[in-house]
Amino acid sequence: MRPASLAEVAGQGHLLRKGSPLVALADPDAATAGSTSVILWGPPGTGKTTLAQAIARSSNRRFVELSAITAGVKDVREVMQDALTQRDLYGQSTILFLDEIHRFTKAQQDALLPGVENGWVVLIAATTENPSFSVISPLLSRSLLLTLRPLTDDDLGLLVDRAVEDPRGLAATVAVDPEARAALIRLSSGDARRALTALEAAAVLARPEPTEADSDEVESDEAGSGDDARESTEPPVPTVTADHVAAAVDRALLRYDRQGDEHYDVISAFIKSIRGSDADAAMHYLARMIEAGEDARFIARRLIISAAEDIGLADPQALPIAVAAADAVQFIGMPEGRIPLAEATAYLATAAKSNAAYLAIDRAIADVRAGGFGGVPIHLRDAHYAGAKRLGHGKGYVYPHDLDVGVARQQYLPDHLRGRRYYEPTARGNEREIGARVEKIRRILDDGDPR
Repeated sequence: MRPASLAEVAGQGHLLRKGSPLVALADPDAATAGSTSVILWGPPGTGKTTLAQAIARSSNRRFVELSAITAGVKDVREVMQDALTQRDLYGQSTILFLDEIHRFTKAQQDALLPGVENGWVVLIAATTENPSFSVISPLLSRSLLLTLRPLTDDDLGLLVDRAVEDPRGLAATVAVDPEARAALIRLSSGDARRALTALEAAAVLARPEPTEADSDEVESDEAGSGDDARESTEPPVPTVTADHVAAAVDRALLRYDRQGDEHYDVISAFIKSIRGSDADAAMHYLARMIEAGEDARFIARRLIISAAEDIGLADPQALPIAVAAADAVQFIGMPEGRIPLAEATAYLATAAKSNAAYLAIDRAIADVRAGGFGGVPIHLRDAHYAGAKRLGHGKGYVYPHDLDVGVARQQYLPDHLRGRRYYEPTARGNEREIGARVEKIRRILDDGDPR
């Protein structure tokens, strides 16, 4: 079912408009054909290989395909030399399709540069990883970066309908009921290959297995001849139902790469959902990570950071609960570890939020890095070692426990930072009470007022 031309491609309409680079590359008129190399970046099953092959067929160019999994520098150099020979001797240009370019090392990608820069080949490279991190800058600057999008429901519906009817597909040997069609679209998550694979598997389940009676009937038909032969009757076309789809595909496809963009995107959405107090969204992203096989310890570490950064003293129980969840995961492992992770996620998402402590330490660090430190006030210095008292260390220090209010009016910050405020409690959750206490403490420290 792979499209033979760009006109058959479903989806990616934003890349296939008239005059676009891909359409220009597919132009069979050598005088106007495009020659710009492109890097196609997108999730699996969105048409990267399909586009490359359709362009090659339409443009009447020589097409060479390499996979970064198996090809080396030697293979790349051989392709470049052959392309140069074909251009100089026969006037034929070459399209080099390199799948999974992100798997190439820097040295291997460097080998592509002469051919791309001198126009020996038109490179069409495909990757599921962000090219900004996986493709060398010189190659990026010599190519157009085109982003493919997951197929829409309409695109997938078109693919399913076409595969059912097309002679290259199921050739109308089965029908698909509306519920099954909707299930195929939903479970494929924008991946054309996933949709077609699921359709094929469901069609196999929908076709009835032949019985002995069927075999006897065939033998009887073959034995008959002339007027004695029975009229053959076409059996009804089997119908693919939602039950067939459910049996063929037991879960939706998760787009997740523990070292790729999805890893960072999903954990980012998870933490931001907790910060935004949306427990349902947080639970969804937690489930995606668990189902994708993410390291549970990584999730637990992020929960601990979230508890300290986003909740802080607005709910002092958040951090102990996050740490307890991490300990539990370490102790019991998965899949049971999902339960304490879910408990901590729900608690953190619904807890009062404050980043006051996080901001306080960053302000203090900024001052220190800017040279904002001075001598420790002499009354706070260590007076336990020999000779300290002769230096005046500890002289004038007031022991807070000796006072009724438990707070002594004395200076703690270095002289030039006196009065500097780092910790500013919010009015949310437990910090509302802390804030009132901090204000009272500061009045005592500044002017001795215990009220």
